[in-house]
Amino acid sequence: METKSYTETEKVVQGLNGLVLMPILILLHISTIAGFIISAIHSSVMSIVLCGLGFIIIPLCYPGLKIINPNEALVLALFGKYYGTIRQAGFHWVHPFCVGINPTASSASTQSNLKETTKSLFVGQLSSGVAEESRTSGKKLSLKTLTLKNDIQKVNDVLGNPVEIGVNVIWQIANTAKAVFNVDNYKEYLSIQCDSALRHIARSYPYDVSEQGDERSLRGSSQEVAEKLKDELQAKVEVAGIKVLEVRITHLAYAPEIAAAMLQRQQAVAVIEARQKIVEGAVGMVEMALHKLSENNIVTLDDERKAAMVSNLLVVLCGNKDAQPIVNSGSIY
Repeated sequence: METKSYTETEKVVQGLNGLVLMPILILLHISTIAGFIISAIHSSVMSIVLCGLGFIIIPLCYPGLKIINPNEALVLALFGKYYGTIRQAGFHWVHPFCVGINPTASSASTQSNLKETTKSLFVGQLSSGVAEESRTSGKKLSLKTLTLKNDIQKVNDVLGNPVEIGVNVIWQIANTAKAVFNVDNYKEYLSIQCDSALRHIARSYPYDVSEQGDERSLRGSSQEVAEKLKDELQAKVEVAGIKVLEVRITHLAYAPEIAAAMLQRQQAVAVIEARQKIVEGAVGMVEMALHKLSENNIVTLDDERKAAMVSNLLVVLCGNKDAQPIVNSGSIY
């Protein structure tokens, strides 16, 4: 079933210059106070009413002042509708009733409030300015390159062996409107989709090169696995406006319950391969020795003596320990 996104297009807005508008609002606010006092002295009812309204309305414009730091964005909503996104760093003024939206700010704000409340138990008072600053900064979205490192996952490879695998994802927000409105929490969404993609890709490869000669494995084809994981993860998080820059495997090992058995298996395979190389080399050396003896007419051996010589040479060349030479002082016959 295809999911229809709430919004697909990011609308970039740029407010008025806050450095210019803030002094104007302050001067107007002071002017209304002065006008109210003068009107009260002259008993001008109409002027008193107008100055009183100005004194109430002008402070409502102050929430429209927004500070955007470099590599940050602020998604604004006006009366339940998407108003736009401020991406340009600086001091801006927008519609005062616009509200910044960041679905990941609730948990951060809760933790911040908990820390501030705990601090107030010891200090005796809570600084509302610090709390307000933390809430305001929490509404902004970071456009920086971020890193996601999930917990190590235990998955099964294509052969059913339990494997522990961990990845490191480099990502950033590409579309702020999708990140805010299409998913509930884009960070949790990315983390969950990363686990899902990791399990799916891990099931498509064996941990190591299989006995059938397939060279594609989690350990031997880490670059290919990372590229496939990146493509699948990007397809899953496209709806959240996230761009996956890079995926790298940071941990890969057999699960503890089979690690010892798999280590013995790898050691056995290594011993067998080493023995094969030793036997192949020993047979070649014996063949060369018989050929040189026959070619130079150094000694003439019958089949029985050749067999004995071959057996002795193979024992010497293939043995695990050094051979102890025995000097025969009599005739070989």
